[in-house]
Amino acid sequence: MLARMKIEKTTRPLTFLRRGQPVTVGNVPPDRTLLEVLREDLHCTGTKEGCGEGDCGACTVVIGEAVDGKLTYKAVNSCIKLAHSVEGMAVFTVEDISSEAGKPHPSQEALVQCHGSQCGFCTPGFVMSLFGLYQNSDGGQGITREQAQVDLSGNLCRCTGYRPILDAAQQMGSLPLPPGCEVDEAATLAALKAIRPKAQASEAYLRPTTLPALLQARAAHPRAQVVAGCTDVGLWVTKMHKRFDQVLDVTAARELRRVETYPHHLALGAAVNLTDAFDALVSEYPPLKTFAQRFAGLPVRNAGTLGGNVANGSPIGDTMPLLIALGANVVLMRWDKKRQQVVHREMRLEDLYTGYRTNVMKADELLCWIKVPRAGKASSAPLGGVRTQERLRVYKISKRFDDDISAVCLAIRMTVAEGVVQQVSIGAGGVAATPVRARQTEAALLGQPWTADTVMAATAALRAEFQPISDMRASAHYRQTVLGNLLQRYWLESQGLQRINLESLTASDLEAVA
Repeated sequence: MLARMKIEKTTRPLTFLRRGQPVTVGNVPPDRTLLEVLREDLHCTGTKEGCGEGDCGACTVVIGEAVDGKLTYKAVNSCIKLAHSVEGMAVFTVEDISSEAGKPHPSQEALVQCHGSQCGFCTPGFVMSLFGLYQNSDGGQGITREQAQVDLSGNLCRCTGYRPILDAAQQMGSLPLPPGCEVDEAATLAALKAIRPKAQASEAYLRPTTLPALLQARAAHPRAQVVAGCTDVGLWVTKMHKRFDQVLDVTAARELRRVETYPHHLALGAAVNLTDAFDALVSEYPPLKTFAQRFAGLPVRNAGTLGGNVANGSPIGDTMPLLIALGANVVLMRWDKKRQQVVHREMRLEDLYTGYRTNVMKADELLCWIKVPRAGKASSAPLGGVRTQERLRVYKISKRFDDDISAVCLAIRMTVAEGVVQQVSIGAGGVAATPVRARQTEAALLGQPWTADTVMAATAALRAEFQPISDMRASAHYRQTVLGNLLQRYWLESQGLQRINLESLTASDLEAVA
């Protein structure tokens, strides 16, 4: 306890912007969440604590950050975001967006006019997700119902249903913006520049700004808890009550915040958030759009990183089956003290894992890059009737369609030429201790005619290849059955069958059914 208290006393003050003005909070422990700072230290109780795990959205705030000379806005869950991760950024809460004269922001006024609030507990989170949507859509212009559903996917309401809230999303762009509600972006950018984080002042929360400095910090502090978006580590704090005396944050290393395009692959830095990572993947592989939108809710995608998801190695992490099917590699890096330089090694993503949440990384290594082969001939067209066709599909089975964790995830990438399977790679999640490649099933398909009989044999192979467990999300029998059914679905879709799953339905379709 004494050692912990000593570290806390040396933690540098936390400074960020609110309403364009710097706010400084002293003695913030490295594992304190942003929600705790807002509610308990700054007494900003408009932001609510609901689930404490980034699931309900009641705690949503919007983070403003200077990127390439522009102010970007991202809705995030403050309940699982470590407070020090917003050092030098702007934080917008539900109490910050109305005018000082009390005039509501259009995102607030629209909810009132559309009767989008009942008990009101979730309302601040919805307001902030709407505010983020408003800022990112030129003042709420041109928002479709489908886009509103995507941007509000991380917010749950247990009273009203979602129709009036979606109505508000579409209406707020037609409402006037009262004086005092606008964000002065030029002034905010200048203020952000003025409070840019200075040199490291303590060793409690390490957030190096370059890759060499990050790797040197890892070498010097191999026991520090590594964090990126904290969408998983945040739960260790709020649900498992773990405490961390020292944290190493990778998200400020500017080299790792980039998506780099090469002739044969994309290189995604470990600090690239999931929103930007999926944007890059979808631009290369358009069929991934729906799957990308189903990975958690938008606030989680805005905070979480692709590198963090992969390094975490959860067997139900949705990106790994996809990356395995795409043939992705990971690059591990460390600082060589003797040679005083960065060294690296590269491997297939599926070879990273050794068991449940364990991997081959050394104590001084970090996962820094994910290399994804660029698309060849990926298409949504049927596999039949053409000489050569490649087709990529990812299937996610979860209890909720939006903002939920998979019970089973299956990714299939296949090339058929002249009616014969020429290439196939299959990644699976939720069926083993780690994300896995279905090598036996691939062998059952490769070189075989793409027919119903081949699919039936491969389905049996896929169900027999893994021995999943039963847990709160699904039984082992259910997982094995569904795993085979997803391969059957892939076959039916390859033959041109449409509208056989929820992914093919729009928000308007679902409202009509309801």
